[in-house]
Amino acid sequence: MSTVSVKRGLKDNTLEATIALSIVGYALVIGTFVLDLPIYPELSEPQVNVFSHAIALINLATTICLATGWYFIRAGQVDRHRKAMTASFGLILLFLVVYLTRVGGGEGTKVFVGPELVTTAYQIMLGIHILLSILAVPLVLYAFLLGITRTPHELRQSNHARVGRVAAGTWLLSLVLGVVTYLMLDHIYAYEFGMVLLIALG
Repeated sequence: MSTVSVKRGLKDNTLEATIALSIVGYALVIGTFVLDLPIYPELSEPQVNVFSHAIALINLATTICLATGWYFIRAGQVDRHRKAMTASFGLILLFLVVYLTRVGGGEGTKVFVGPELVTTAYQIMLGIHILLSILAVPLVLYAFLLGITRTPHELRQSNHARVGRVAAGTWLLSLVLGVVTYLMLDHIYAYEFGMVLLIALG
């Protein structure tokens, strides 16, 4: 199947492709957490730390690309906006690979240790970060698929701008909270490493 026919298929079935890809993404993440999938290398605690730092750097780079892309579209620089958002999407795919490898290959997870009020604040931010990450998936996919399958003129006649604003805002806040909770967990306060069923991105 040629690239042109794939693009045409995505253009004609953008919503269906968004739903299908979202389901695949959710299934992969849930499967990694719930099932012992034999597809990830076993990681030691020091290796888990390396992956945690890599995840934070990817999130930071994605935040910069996303904010830059937002600036470009507000300045009317459509081509630069497209490139920045494509880079953001590529980085989030890299994040997914690194994150799932860290979760699937690690023997435990990091649990935040700090003063009670700080721990509560950390848990709230982490919870919001996770919720926004989940909600952002279909929004980001839909906006991205619209962006890569349509001309600027066609995009002006679509709901790309409206969905894109919600997607970018949700995604950006999630990324910022992810970086903040990483700094709190790995650099500002402390953590315990143990076998706890908890989605922790540090």
